[in-house]
Amino acid sequence: MTEKCGVVALIGAPNAGKSTLINALVGQKVAITSSKPQTTRTRLLGIAIEGSVQLLLVDTPGIFEPRRRLDRAMVSAAWDGAEDADIIVLLVDARAGLGDKVTSIVERIKHRSEKTILVMNKVDIAAKDKMLKHTAKLHEIHDFEETFFVSAKTGDGLEELRTYLVAAMPEGPWHFPRDQVSDASERILAAEITREQIFRQLHAELPYATAIAMEQYKERPDGSLEIHQQILVEKASQRAIILGKGGHQIKEIGAKARAELSDILGKKVHLYLHVKVSANWDEDQSLYQDMGLDWVK
Repeated sequence: MTEKCGVVALIGAPNAGKSTLINALVGQKVAITSSKPQTTRTRLLGIAIEGSVQLLLVDTPGIFEPRRRLDRAMVSAAWDGAEDADIIVLLVDARAGLGDKVTSIVERIKHRSEKTILVMNKVDIAAKDKMLKHTAKLHEIHDFEETFFVSAKTGDGLEELRTYLVAAMPEGPWHFPRDQVSDASERILAAEITREQIFRQLHAELPYATAIAMEQYKERPDGSLEIHQQILVEKASQRAIILGKGGHQIKEIGAKARAELSDILGKKVHLYLHVKVSANWDEDQSLYQDMGLDWVK
């Protein structure tokens, strides 16, 4: 059977559900998710296999109006992720509908040469009449090749979308081994899992003011992993929130991140977290390299 392999780039406004959709198509977790927007900060590749076809699914940060260097780097990563894709998928939150962010993305992609399709997500919680109106308006702006209505969370409509993507991939050799599900290194994955726990457990704006810096990552003689990470925050008051009373909060973050990493990597993980105040961490060029982002002026 002839091998096929192609790139599918997912773009959209923040909180459209791109990471959840990637995880669903791959069949296991490769990208962190949160109900909060702008969870994804860098390009990440999820790898799905269907028969002789390998789908390279590019998860990109949500596209929004950048205000600072980190924002600009994230938006740049989103558009770079769509370069040379075989298919660009515009993912839209069907419940939230249209807005300036969505329409500006459509205006930009309608001038691109790549094949584009529209995927309306979260149909399980969206009002059908409003969703169809939003879809019609989007087609007035751009002539999408196809439109799909899905719920990445429940799986509704995913089989039809997967079938279409598989059929659309060009002939060519696979780029990754059969057992690889992501291009993210274990170091990046470890940082992302910790950051996800901060998002899940701290419900204010604090998660956006944090970053994870890797201090040490090594394998012990018994095969287990020893990981030391710094959680960078902008203010002393934020450090106090992450630590929690008596260190309770950081212990909870560490315990859940450690358990998930052990499950994903299939080995015991020793995770040590430290919180450091660094007022201008978003101006540290080396940190951008750790996050897989380009330094954007």
